[in-house]
Amino acid sequence: MTDSSGQADVIVVGAGPAGSATAYWLAQAGLDVLLLEKATFPRDKVCGDGLTPRAVRALISMGVDLAAPGWTRTRGLRIYGGGVKIELDWPELATFPDFGMVRARTDLDQLLAEHAAKAGAGLRQGCTVTGPIVDERTGRIVGVTARHEGEEVEYRAPLVVAADGVSSRLSLAMGIRKREDRPMGVAVRRYYRTPRHDDEYLESWLELWDGQRLLPGYGWVFPLGNGLANVGLGLLNTSKAFQNVDYRAMMRGWCAQMPEEWQFDEEHAEGPIRGAALPMGFNRQPHYSRGMLLVGDAGGMVNPFNGEGIDYGLESGRLAAETIVQALARPTAGQRERTLHEYPRVLKEEHGGYFTLGRLFVRAIGDPRVMKFLTRHGLPHPTLMRFTLKLLANLTDPRGGDAMDRIINAMSKVAPAA
Repeated sequence: MTDSSGQADVIVVGAGPAGSATAYWLAQAGLDVLLLEKATFPRDKVCGDGLTPRAVRALISMGVDLAAPGWTRTRGLRIYGGGVKIELDWPELATFPDFGMVRARTDLDQLLAEHAAKAGAGLRQGCTVTGPIVDERTGRIVGVTARHEGEEVEYRAPLVVAADGVSSRLSLAMGIRKREDRPMGVAVRRYYRTPRHDDEYLESWLELWDGQRLLPGYGWVFPLGNGLANVGLGLLNTSKAFQNVDYRAMMRGWCAQMPEEWQFDEEHAEGPIRGAALPMGFNRQPHYSRGMLLVGDAGGMVNPFNGEGIDYGLESGRLAAETIVQALARPTAGQRERTLHEYPRVLKEEHGGYFTLGRLFVRAIGDPRVMKFLTRHGLPHPTLMRFTLKLLANLTDPRGGDAMDRIINAMSKVAPAA
């Protein structure tokens, strides 16, 4: 456990899934880790709340009890588009479970932060980090300043992990800015009381129209199993129409087209329509610099294919923690630094080629003609759609697997990891 003086081996800023995963794995390895969260739990985050088998695998590896109350299990994805409806079960793979989960972020984030605290991380809520503490001689980050319980405080550690989300003020303060050559998305969502709350499938609607314009993105309906469904839209900035879209009006119009018995209306709405940016395809780099590692949304780790970020947040947290554990065990500063520079290399090796494919994909569907062709001609072919599900959700067995796995893995390998 971190001592009361504010000294630690590692400081993690932000207790979303990425930050909590980082803190959990560091604490499991016996390091003193301080997990700083500006809000107090429970707190809400704009998200679809749907977890694919990739995220479920990460939760299982952390020992999270998925049989406990509050979790809703999903069998697969139901896709609508081009006048076609198709149901696809999650693939049966050696590497991933064959089920997904749904849980609201108000619950999930608190559960994961408390899971990290039980492992030994020092969780401090209501602690707003105000900036980095930089060693003038070396230029390295050696801690952070913060406001906690009305006081200005300092926390110091030889390594800091930025898990502070899409805006990542800590990264900006350290001179690490967003890359403008990467796609961005916008998600808007709202909760509704609906009889569809206990559906076994996540739903994805592939045709989003703004008047006469077909936009790149999709609508979703994710069942929470507690009387509510998370209903939302995700849109990409690769379309010329992106800047001129009123997302909330579009969401209201989209919900109004749904069957009346689904109850996606004002009377059955829980809370307002809320929106957030989706930082995609490693849009902030480098992921390690001068004593600071970036995880999750802070490092732009949202899948460009489907807008999913929780699984890559959880995975990057584990990779960052493993790198830090190895680095801090090295006897010299030079050896520690060499080990820390492995983190961005391993990240790119793991996801770089795949994210490059995703960026090419979102650029292509920015053309409404491409989007129209894909929905009209792809959806009626179940085999093609099973391949597409594996590709979009990044669910393949790395060794062996079927022909689809081998094709997707080969494409990811040959694509440059930028």
